[in-house]
Amino acid sequence: MVLGLAASRPAPTGAQSLTAEPWLSAASTSSRSMGLGAPTFSPLTQRRRKKRKKPRTPDSGSARKKDGSNGGTPCGLAPCSAIGQIPDRSFSEPAQIDTDTPRGPYRDFIVPYRDFIVPCRDSILSQPFSLGKAGIMASDCEPALNQAEGRNPTLERYLGALREAKNDSEQFAALLLVTKAVKAGDIDAKTRRRIFDAVGFTFPNRLLTTKEAPDGCPDHVLRALGVALLACFCSDPELATHPQVLNKIPILSTFLTARGDPDDAARRSMIDDTYQCLTAVAGTPRGPRHLIAGGTVSALCQAYLGHGYGFDQALALLVGLLAAAETQCWKEAEPDLLAVLRGLSEDFQKAEDASKFELCQLLPLFLPPTTVPPECLRDLQAGLARILGSKLSSWQRNPALKLAARLAHACGSDWIPAGSSGSKFLALLVNLACVEVRLALEETGTEVKEDVVTACYALMELGIQECTRCEQSLLKEPQKVQLVSIMKEAIGAVIHYLQQVGPEKQKEPFVFASVRILGAWLAEETSSLRKEVCQLLPFLVHYAKTLYEEAEEANDLSQQVANLAISPTTPGPAWPGDALRLLLPGWCHLTVEDGPREILIKEGAPSLLCKYFLQQWELTSPGHDTSVLPDSVEIGLQTCCHIFLNLVVTAPGLIKRDACFTSLMNTLMTSLPALVQQQGRLLLAANVATLGLLMARLLSTSPALQGTPASRGFFAAAILFLSQSHVARATPGSDQAVLALSPDYEGIWADLQELWFLGMQAFTGCVPLLPWLAPAALRSRWPQELLQLLGSVSPNSVKPEMVAAYQGVLVELARANRLCREAMRLQAGEETASHYRMAALEQCLSEP
Repeated sequence: MVLGLAASRPAPTGAQSLTAEPWLSAASTSSRSMGLGAPTFSPLTQRRRKKRKKPRTPDSGSARKKDGSNGGTPCGLAPCSAIGQIPDRSFSEPAQIDTDTPRGPYRDFIVPYRDFIVPCRDSILSQPFSLGKAGIMASDCEPALNQAEGRNPTLERYLGALREAKNDSEQFAALLLVTKAVKAGDIDAKTRRRIFDAVGFTFPNRLLTTKEAPDGCPDHVLRALGVALLACFCSDPELATHPQVLNKIPILSTFLTARGDPDDAARRSMIDDTYQCLTAVAGTPRGPRHLIAGGTVSALCQAYLGHGYGFDQALALLVGLLAAAETQCWKEAEPDLLAVLRGLSEDFQKAEDASKFELCQLLPLFLPPTTVPPECLRDLQAGLARILGSKLSSWQRNPALKLAARLAHACGSDWIPAGSSGSKFLALLVNLACVEVRLALEETGTEVKEDVVTACYALMELGIQECTRCEQSLLKEPQKVQLVSIMKEAIGAVIHYLQQVGPEKQKEPFVFASVRILGAWLAEETSSLRKEVCQLLPFLVHYAKTLYEEAEEANDLSQQVANLAISPTTPGPAWPGDALRLLLPGWCHLTVEDGPREILIKEGAPSLLCKYFLQQWELTSPGHDTSVLPDSVEIGLQTCCHIFLNLVVTAPGLIKRDACFTSLMNTLMTSLPALVQQQGRLLLAANVATLGLLMARLLSTSPALQGTPASRGFFAAAILFLSQSHVARATPGSDQAVLALSPDYEGIWADLQELWFLGMQAFTGCVPLLPWLAPAALRSRWPQELLQLLGSVSPNSVKPEMVAAYQGVLVELARANRLCREAMRLQAGEETASHYRMAALEQCLSEP
């Protein structure tokens, strides 16, 4: 009875394909970088699985009944085809339930109930029941109703009996009668829903939670019936989201790890039904979140690691949840997922058969968003080395390249061992990637496997990083030279592909990935392929402008901040469509050269960069939480400043005539005072200050620079940046201090010093152009404090370039304002100038 329903659930095969689960396929296109989504593969059912005797199929080999049924386990109300439904292993057609001759895995447990099932069934069949109107019996109106609605009269009668059942015995019997009246393949959605309406959730709830069972009946049999009923209900997508189903998730999850006889057919059927319920819930829009919150991820991990019955189904469902909600899965069950990763990595390292290639598709989903355990990295690298070092077909090699790309994205080169073996392996990776890129992109008309080529881009990017690394590089110099030559040819293929991209393809992710690898190459190398790059520059400017304008129209600033907060800091884009950030380093190099710079100016790149800078600056302004922004935002702002600095020096006329630079200057003036006060942002402040000072020289006639509050605040902040770089520091055993870097500047001076010297030079040039600047500097006491600093340290500790920078500022201030000269004399300026051999300052101060 009960058991016929539970037994009707078809059990899983060991080669169930994930491609049968649409929700997994959809999730596979989610936001994994480098285009690596959820793989399609056959879950490994042989890995570390204990060999057991194959369970006997109930009544297998029995003679077919006279009525045409197979005499096997009753199918009853087996759910119809649903998301992730597991194919039938053994039953080709449904069988009629025969309570007199119980069959199936529950046959031993039906016998104790036969004494009250059969009388209940006979009573129900013999007694008419009311439809709710006195004097009208069901038998009287059934023909008319059923003929009008196309219903099964027998089923309608049994459903009425199910609704009228007064106790568990009658409900058991009615359920058996319903299963006798229908066949699983004949149930449509409406009929299934009416069966559910007749059964309801109260009865399954009691079955799942009852702790008492009749004598001779194991308690898990009742739970199995409850799970079987839920599995039937869950085949309806609407019922799969019912609160009464969702609140059973924690209970169902415990069934996956419950201990019991591994050969118990009843327990196996309950596990199959449990997986069907969980898979059906996972197929709903918010299902993965409910499963994660209900502890299903940990239960699935433990079920897989235990390698008990159904562990292959646990792995399949776990893969789907990771593809659909990776971040939430790792947040809720990181220790368990890491344990699964360790097991899979060990299997991958040891496997010598086709399962190794299946694991290549599976493992990328199990790489954590944080640190990968070192033992896993060793196993993965060793397994990949054996695969890629062999002669393979493309279907075997491509998954390995994808896995290597995911490791490169997650760990950089840390997963590759140092030494000769590691350098050879890295060279092999990059070489294979470049070959794949050329084969895919050089021949026109061939179908491009975008996911594979995108993975190869990631490996090429790793090669670029290692070739440009000076210290602790895995590659030796001859290997670097060889790889640069190989990558140059692959980049040529990328340029060739981009030259053929039409407007209709510009929004495709693969084009974005191609622009990204080109940007990574141009950030380090612009001398080679110069002609091809110059020919492509108009396309790159137009492409970046198109994506920028579309992103600006589609998202307001708050949405962009939200996207930034959940995006990886590197190497992914700051938000979708931010191609400019990828191109900024290369454009910074190209603006130094006359030819590329003229093309960029002609195509409107400076105006686009100004708009981009102002937009990005808004993200860092007060009122926005800068702690959630990735480092790439600030790095992008700094790179924009470098490009503008190049334009200020090489194309000053552009700065004077283009109105966008006036807007940029206003933003710099209003932003610097607050920026110099913020901890940890000194390098960005240095870029803003230096750029503003250089632009002030060119825009000195602008009304905004004529002593306005904004201009005074900017120069005060610039003086603060320039004056706080050095301090006097006492030395042991010496009476005189030495000039030393202040603590805030010391750690980043290598990146800061060029900007500092350029800023000092620019400030010097602004003094004669802005008459109000010298009195403002005097009020800040910078000249006096500078002379006091020089007088308190040993002249031998001040480098000649520092002396020249200080003298330039002091001389211009002294020449521009009489009060400045007098203040310097009072601070022993002439004596200090003599000690440091500042002839120009000494002469200026000696004049009246």
